[in-house]
Amino acid sequence: MSDSTNKPFDFMGLRKAASVLSIALVIASIVMLATRGLNLGLDFTGGTSVELEYQEAPSLDNVRNTLADAGYEQFVVQNFGSDNLVLVRMAQADDDKLAENVTQALKANGDQLELVSSEYVGSQVGDELKEDSGLGLLIALAVVLIYVGMRFQFKFGIASVVPLAHDVIIILGVFALFQWTFDLSVLAALLAVIGYSLNDTIVVADRIRENFRKMRVGDAEEIINESIHQTIARTINTSGTTLVVLLALYFLGGEAINNFALALIIGVVVGTYSSIYVSANLLVGLGVTREDMVLPPKEGNGGEEEEQPPEWLNRM
Repeated sequence: MSDSTNKPFDFMGLRKAASVLSIALVIASIVMLATRGLNLGLDFTGGTSVELEYQEAPSLDNVRNTLADAGYEQFVVQNFGSDNLVLVRMAQADDDKLAENVTQALKANGDQLELVSSEYVGSQVGDELKEDSGLGLLIALAVVLIYVGMRFQFKFGIASVVPLAHDVIIILGVFALFQWTFDLSVLAALLAVIGYSLNDTIVVADRIRENFRKMRVGDAEEIINESIHQTIARTINTSGTTLVVLLALYFLGGEAINNFALALIIGVVVGTYSSIYVSANLLVGLGVTREDMVLPPKEGNGGEEEEQPPEWLNRM
């Protein structure tokens, strides 16, 4: 094991404090979801979509301000197809005059535009989306558990799935707290966070498995701590560069993807933390030992343990 003077920070020394923090964040998030709930977007609640075609590409901010001044609430404005085509999605139920009134309100601002189409999406479609999205998240976590359990060991599977659930719950809790709109783009961000956080966790888990086989001294906490030290630079660099891109998306990408970028920013920060502390904490709590990492004895070797893992395992 490396000299502690070269790597003075004891990650596992803070594992109890990290456990308290994680439990507190998860409980607070659940309370927010139970008391405030998610501010579901029109993708889930249903509403009216109005398609408009402008002669010249409009400023979406001006369109939003015009609709707000006209007294409309709970609407989403975005381009689709081209800069001249604008989609306005509204929470109001469809009626014969809604699309026409929206068009007239925007024309009053001096813009030249035509109504292309208008349609109403009922709440039943939104209910189906909510059920399917929840099922999709559960299936994703189940597949992760099976995959990691087969690749590493069942304890590693548990230690990989729980952090993913931890990350998703905290993101949902933050959205419930601030009542940010939860729509299909945020759901896509949640699935992306699961993939990102899993990749980070797999890197740490792979190093932990390797060190359990290589290091002949030290208990589980020492070996896991050493493994985190060996991967922390990679984790910070990856998370840092990802955050730079996400911040650019948030500030420069426009309102249509703001919540998507927000969910990913929270997910990257929380996922980086959970891959170090939640996953490693669980491995210690589940009592992972060197025996869990032992490879099957090689035939004709007198029952002795094979010292090096086979080549096919190293390529995984």
